[in-house]
Amino acid sequence: MDALTGLLEGPRARGAFMIRACFDPPWAVRVEDEAPLTVMLPVRGEAWVLPDRGERLRLRPGDLAVARGPDPYTCADAPGTAPRALILPGGECRRPDGRPLNGVMDLGVRTWGDRPDGGTVMLIGTYRMRGEIGGRLLDALPPLLSLTADGWDRPLTPLLAEEVARDAPGQEAVLDRLLDLLVIAALRAWFARPEAEPPAWYRARADPVVGPVMRLLQDDPAHPWTVAALAAKAGVSRAALARRFTDLVGEPPMTYLTGWRLALAADRLRDTDDTIGAVARRVGYGSAFSLSTAFKRVYGVSPQEWRTA
Repeated sequence: MDALTGLLEGPRARGAFMIRACFDPPWAVRVEDEAPLTVMLPVRGEAWVLPDRGERLRLRPGDLAVARGPDPYTCADAPGTAPRALILPGGECRRPDGRPLNGVMDLGVRTWGDRPDGGTVMLIGTYRMRGEIGGRLLDALPPLLSLTADGWDRPLTPLLAEEVARDAPGQEAVLDRLLDLLVIAALRAWFARPEAEPPAWYRARADPVVGPVMRLLQDDPAHPWTVAALAAKAGVSRAALARRFTDLVGEPPMTYLTGWRLALAADRLRDTDDTIGAVARRVGYGSAFSLSTAFKRVYGVSPQEWRTA
């Protein structure tokens, strides 16, 4: 399992917030939903994404933007337009003066705004929950990244535009998977850019020694790995592996493995009804007690408290 797969293996979109936003200028929407990741695709007209901090971004048809939460931002037809809607956590929508807007601007199935054929049409997909496996990757992203129309492959855009307003059996699952694929395509393209700064552990995947070791740890976290066993698999000494892994990844192999095991455990506690003992064995801990001790040391709460929350 590589880093991009890890991003979506745990927090795969489940009932993602998907809309087709349609506006006539002037328009502006303030977004304070604290969502971990939001994708924006203009298909007609132009839009500006205006973060509270950092550079503003102009989007044209075919471009793509990814906003990493929880920082707020404003989407508008122009930088000076005052917001007339406020998006809050849980999908709540209000006017700037606090009056509710939920339902007022609905235009049909997953369509929202002024009119369906407005001068600006944007496809918006939002992940509602941050999963711990993807935390390393999400933390490596800037608050706002963008790709121009000629900087990424766009075969999913017309399909998403067609599907987002469709009301058919299983439609939610279709849109969730399309959003997952769209994010993977976008992050592949972004990390491949010369000016991008992917994290050290992401670049380490290409190393002939560290890359295979990382894949061993990610693919079989329950195995009783030791540095010696990993070094033997990699064909190097223990000292050489420990030094090279730490230099490239930023932490020793066993520390990396612990973080990966606990991330997997956090997702399984959230997404399954497995007992804590079963989760512990699945991720490489011998008992519920040993998992609980490690989990509380890193997350500050017990596995049961995490699951309840």
